Amino acid sequence: MPKEKKPKFELNSVDDIFTTQEIRDERKLPRIRELPIREIADFPDHPYKVKDDEDMMNLVESIRENGVLTPVTVRELPGGKLEMISGHRRKRACELLGLHTIRGEVVKMDRDNAIIMMCDSNLQRTTILPSEKAFAYKMRLEAMNRQGERTDLTLSPVGTKLRSDAALAADVGESRNQIQRYIRLTELIPEILEMVDEGQIAMRPAVEISYFPKKLQKSLLMNMEREACTPSHDQTIRMRRLLNEDNLTPESIAAIMQEEKPNQKDKVVLKSTRVASLFPKDLPVTQREDYVVKAMEHYNRYLKRQREMDMER
Repeated sequence: MPKEKKPKFELNSVDDIFTTQEIRDERKLPRIRELPIREIADFPDHPYKVKDDEDMMNLVESIRENGVLTPVTVRELPGGKLEMISGHRRKRACELLGLHTIRGEVVKMDRDNAIIMMCDSNLQRTTILPSEKAFAYKMRLEAMNRQGERTDLTLSPVGTKLRSDAALAADVGESRNQIQRYIRLTELIPEILEMVDEGQIAMRPAVEISYFPKKLQKSLLMNMEREACTPSHDQTIRMRRLLNEDNLTPESIAAIMQEEKPNQKDKVVLKSTRVASLFPKDLPVTQREDYVVKAMEHYNRYLKRQREMDMER
């Protein structure tokens, strides 16, 4: 008897089963391509700083040796223009290398979804300044509120809808209160916000100061520079109380700032506006203290040599 032939089945791949026809059609074209750098605009109001610091130089060397390992993501605007979503630092590194193109993916995405993607992709960085978190969280929360994102999520079986700030908190691993504290920092004048980034003013005092009108913030800044110290949390709480009573004035700020604080009695504060230009552009903020100490050690050796030369004369 002839052997019975078994029916032959051809199994589709997993990709064929779970991808849409639109995606399969799109795959006829390369998703990752070389994009002209000069045609990619930065994301408007991009909250993350792109500095030519040590980290940037390390990225430059990595790209020089290995190329761009993680393609950038850009979105296509009306008229064919391109706007960066994720990859501002990679783009800058390529510019420093004199490259004209960068590997990237072009996506079609509305502005609010682009904001959310831009903020989330940068939150994976190892070092993020308070000011960067502040403006990123504000932009992302505003985008979520505009589109009503994730209002279908619930906190409990009874169906309580998840607020946008609670959804954001869950996404980034911060409490709702901490999210709101960061967003308050966007109300600070640039000089005081820079002091927060540099660790001269802690989060809680900075939040209290953020409620001051801009004129009174400037008055406080003048007093900080004159007294060579920053206000304690307790002092900012008292200032805030005076503000709520409509009694906060430049004079009351000066009176509070002139109080002696034991922990700052012998503290030396370098005014950022005076010394910022003296630091190398690629020096990270975290290394500035060591830089100042080494400069002082070098200057002390110079003074010692001068004294020895004077004694020999």
